[in-house]
Amino acid sequence: MAMSNCSANLAGFLTGAGNATGAASMICDQFDSVSNQFLDTGFAVDSTYLLFSTYLVFAMQLGFAMLCAGSVRAKNTMNIMLTNVLDACAGALFYYLFGFAFAFGTPSNSFIGKQFFGLNKLPETGFDYPFFLYQWAFAIAAAGITSGSIAERTQFVAYLIYSAFLTGFVYPVVSHWFWAADGWAGAARGSNHSVLFNSGVIDFAGSGVVHMVGGIAGLWGALIEGPRIGRFDHAGRSVALRGHSATLVVLGTFLLWFGWYGFNPGSFTIIDKSYGPSGSINGQWSAVGRTAVTTTLAGSVAGLTTLFGKRLQTGHWNVIDVCNGLLGGFAAITSGCSVVDPWAAVICGFVSAWVLIGGNMLAAKLKFDDPLEATQLHGGCGMWGIIFTALFAREKYVNQVYPGRPGRPYGLFMGGGGRLLGAHIVGILAIIGWVSATMGPLFFLLKKLGLLRISAEEELSGMDMTRHGGAAYVYNDEDPGANEGGNGGVSSFMLRSAQKKVEPGANAPTQV
Repeated sequence: MAMSNCSANLAGFLTGAGNATGAASMICDQFDSVSNQFLDTGFAVDSTYLLFSTYLVFAMQLGFAMLCAGSVRAKNTMNIMLTNVLDACAGALFYYLFGFAFAFGTPSNSFIGKQFFGLNKLPETGFDYPFFLYQWAFAIAAAGITSGSIAERTQFVAYLIYSAFLTGFVYPVVSHWFWAADGWAGAARGSNHSVLFNSGVIDFAGSGVVHMVGGIAGLWGALIEGPRIGRFDHAGRSVALRGHSATLVVLGTFLLWFGWYGFNPGSFTIIDKSYGPSGSINGQWSAVGRTAVTTTLAGSVAGLTTLFGKRLQTGHWNVIDVCNGLLGGFAAITSGCSVVDPWAAVICGFVSAWVLIGGNMLAAKLKFDDPLEATQLHGGCGMWGIIFTALFAREKYVNQVYPGRPGRPYGLFMGGGGRLLGAHIVGILAIIGWVSATMGPLFFLLKKLGLLRISAEEELSGMDMTRHGGAAYVYNDEDPGANEGGNGGVSSFMLRSAQKKVEPGANAPTQV
């Protein structure tokens, strides 16, 4: 109620001596002040929620680093760790200069944004600094996915070039399509625009925008570069080139799991929003909790399914397979985490495990080498997640998360018809086409310029020694008792920064 109306109404009830209008004005001023304080508090709560979610998503970079380090051989550990650090650094610069503008620079056209270059004109309503930081954390996650696909044989300069291109241009265009208010495929497109199949694509947190983009980019990088030396024998049979540390893989997986609670629930970007009468539990805060639950269930079921599926296939209980299956479930549920019921998340996780297992079998048959299974995990499971959402999205949740369009389609299996599925198939094809048309030629050009793959000699020796100044693990095996005439043979394993650097297993047969 405006202050003048409030004053006039109160004045009528204030009788007797004194200035009734002045008293009413004073009371209404106090109401307005309190109301503005509540608004300020709401903005502060939402900004704090978004920043906290950003910190969780950024912590996923540490998870990626640990996962990648454990999944490669010891001789390439420093290389893969450095690429993860540079993904964040290069991504910050290029997303600041170009990426955020291409993604969310509205008003613009339906294909690409054209405002906010270098964060010009920020902050403004709906676009404050916490939102930029949150979206940057997403962009570097996509680049980190691709780095795993081309690990152990790629020149460092190629990492820098593709990372800058992906975070500064390729990924932002896709995020504009699906997440910007004027993107052509977005479910949250403004009410003054038409939406695809009267629905748009529901990719809430990025099964397509982040995971498919990173996975398809990795697919082209690995295809053009070719498999690592020794990955397939002369008869074409698959040879396992196992990573050097299951411990780091498990640590990285748990860090990624932790960060996913910022990735999926955080994608609401605000939490102080009611879906019903004031004072009820029906609000965005409840949807945030439900999203965390669906995320947890999908990943957990995928991990369990992979455990038993691989046990039947290989006869082993393999922790690496379980970790990859878990992450595949998370990648799949990311699209529909906010609009499906917990029971549907169980189905999502179960199927995603078989998508990953089947993808790995196909990759081995086609002699495709992805050291971290990133293409199969993020690309394949991300694609399944988009399809899953079109099948199981619940009408109530869709209208809460994407309000303002009565009669919006929802999941096919939930009675919502096939329009959402049609929109999602178009979205999948668009992502595959765009990433293929941009990243494929880039990797091909790098190969032609001699900037993509290292030499065979460097690959066999390991990039840590040939390109990064030494091994990641530096220690020496000493026998202090040998020079003391005592009980010799007592050996101590000491970590040290000595001039004489010996890699672990130096006396063992050379690992390729």
